[in-house]
Amino acid sequence: MNIHEYQAKEVLAKFGAPVPIGFPALTVEEAVEAAGKLPGPLFVVKAQIHAGGRGKGKFKELAADAKGGVRLSKSLDEVKANAADMLGNTLVTIQTRDAGKQVNRLYVTDGADIAKEYYLSMLVDRASGRIAMVVSTEGGMDIETVAHDTPEKIQSITIDPAEGFQPHHGRAVAFALKLTGDLNKQAIAVAKSLYEAFVATDMEMLEVNPLVETTDGKLLVLDAKVSFDSNSLYRHPDIFALRDETEEDPAEVEASKYDLAYIKLDGDIGCMVNGAGLAMATMDIIKLNGAFPANFLDVGGGATKEKVTAAFKIILSDPAVKGILVNIFGGIMRCDIIADGIIAAAKEVNLSVPLVVRLEGTNVQQGKDLLANSGLPIVAADDLGDAAKKIVAQVKQAA
Repeated sequence: MNIHEYQAKEVLAKFGAPVPIGFPALTVEEAVEAAGKLPGPLFVVKAQIHAGGRGKGKFKELAADAKGGVRLSKSLDEVKANAADMLGNTLVTIQTRDAGKQVNRLYVTDGADIAKEYYLSMLVDRASGRIAMVVSTEGGMDIETVAHDTPEKIQSITIDPAEGFQPHHGRAVAFALKLTGDLNKQAIAVAKSLYEAFVATDMEMLEVNPLVETTDGKLLVLDAKVSFDSNSLYRHPDIFALRDETEEDPAEVEASKYDLAYIKLDGDIGCMVNGAGLAMATMDIIKLNGAFPANFLDVGGGATKEKVTAAFKIILSDPAVKGILVNIFGGIMRCDIIADGIIAAAKEVNLSVPLVVRLEGTNVQQGKDLLANSGLPIVAADDLGDAAKKIVAQVKQAA
C-alpha cells in the first residue's frame, strides 16, 4: 500500500526524522491558509499523487511550457495561482504512463536553502533476507540516470534484522555520503530513525530523495515515498487508515474487497488462475503464443462461488479484454465450484467475448460436465498449452 508524501513525512517524524514544516490542502483556499502558517518567505507547493517524477511532470490541461507538479512560490498570491493550476488537473510523469493522475491533494511546505542533495532509500533484499539501505551523494530528480550511467556512485549497506541497526551501519551511511563533523553525526541519527520507522511499520520501501544539506548545516528529509507490506496492515490500523483509494485502479480496489490478487496489465486476454506461480506461467504461455495478458488475477486456493463470480466481473470490467482464459488446478479448490462461478458470472454479465477454460484436479469431471451442459459458448482445453493456443486463436478470429 502506498501513501502520499505528506503522510509519509508524518510517519517518519514520529520516529525523529528531521522533516520540514508542511500542511496538506484539498482546496486552493486551504493551500493559501497552509502557507500563511509557515515562516516563509519561500513556499513549496507539491502535487500529491502516488507517483514519482512530479517535478519534471507535465499537466495535460496546461500549456506545454507550464511548470511541473513541484513549484516554488515567493508569495501567498503565487501559492494561490500554483494551487489553482494543479488541483483537479491531470499530472503526467515518467511513472504514471500517458494516462497520468488527477491531482486532488496538495502539500504546502516551507522552502529550504539547499547546499547539497543526497539520496537514501531502504527496501527488503529478499536474496539476502536483510534490509538494504541504498545511499548516494547524487540525490535529486535524476537518480535514475545516476543508477544507469554511474552505478559506482550508489552504495548499498545491508542490515540483518536480527541484529538491528548498529552504530557501524550509521557510520557506513555517513561515510558513503562523504559527510564529516556535525553532518556525520546527523546522518547517523537520520539513518537510525529511518530504519526504526521502516521496521516498526512494516514498510516494503522507503525512499528519501532528496535528503538535503541546508546552507546552515542541517540535514532535512525534503521528500519521502513510502509503501507498506499489505499483508501486515492488520497490525497497523493507523497506517491502513492512510489509504487513498482514489489513487488506485478501481478494479484493484474492488478485487481487494474479495481478497483477490489482481493487477491490471496492458494486454487483451483476461486471466483467472488459482495460485501466483500458475498465474505467472499462464501469462508467460499467452505471450509465447503471440498475445499479451490483460491482468494478473489469483483467486487463491479456497475460493467460493461468490469469489469466482466477483473475479469474473472484475476481468470483464476492463474494456480492453477481448477474451478470457481460466486456468484452474483444483487441489484445495474444487473444479465444480469454479465451474459454478464461471457459469453464474457469464450469465450475469451477458458474456460477449471468447472464453477458454482449462480445469484439472479435484472434481474435474463434474466441473467439465457443468460447463458442457451450461448452454454457454465455453471452449474446453485439455492442458495449459492447448488453452493458450485456443484463446489466442479465438481472440484473433473475433478481431
